[in-house]
Order: sequence, then structure tokens, then C-alpha cells
Amino acid sequence: MLKPILLVEDNPNDLELTLVALERSQLANEVIVLRDGAEALDYLFRKNQYQDRDAGNPAVLLLDLKLPKVDGLEVLKAIRESDDLRSIPVVMLTSSREEPDLQRAYALGVNAYVVKPVEFKEFVSAISD
Repeated sequence: MLKPILLVEDNPNDLELTLVALERSQLANEVIVLRDGAEALDYLFRKNQYQDRDAGNPAVLLLDLKLPKVDGLEVLKAIRESDDLRSIPVVMLTSSREEPDLQRAYALGVNAYVVKPVEFKEFVSAISD
């Protein structure tokens, strides 16, 4: 069974564009959509409403930088500090072109950083690595 792709995105337009790009890439993985950083942490750490979800990590985490409740960098930091989660590939999806955001994401161990709007070829390359 294929591991799911976890997509954490709060902007409906960016969510739709990302889902279209995933569909066009013809990946067979289920895509699980979450809307904020706190929900992402609950899912990953199997807490609250996700405490009974099947064990296992997603194939990849597509993570927006600017999220409500807990931002993407804090989610990334929590993942990299966890022995159980640190091996999850994380692709940061963001509209930010600010160098400090990029530097902090890479310092925290992001695998790829894709600036929105997502270019299809760049996106497929990022999630395929």
C-alpha cells in the first residue's frame, strides 16, 4: 500500500493549484489535506482527532510556510526533533521569497523549497527527489 502525501495548506486557491499539479503528476498516492499547523502536528504525532489513525508516516509532507495556529517552520522544527518523524521528506510551499525564510527552512532540514505559484515541472521535480 502506498504511503499518503500530506498537504498542509490554508489558502483555497493554492490548495486547488497544488491538487491539480499532483493529479497531473499521476501519482497514485492518497492526498490528505490539512488546513493549519496545529492539525498537521496532531496528525503526525497521532493526537486528538488523529489518535486512532493508522500508524506510519506520509511519503512526503507538502507544507505551507505561513499557516494559522502553528506556522510551517515550527511544524518542520517539531518533525526534525522527533526520532519517529525526522526521516519524512518535507517540501516547503510558500509565496515568500524572503531570504531569511529560505535560510531558516534549510537550517531546520527542509528537503526542498518551492515558491508559489507552483510551476508544474519544478513541483514534480521537488516531490520526486
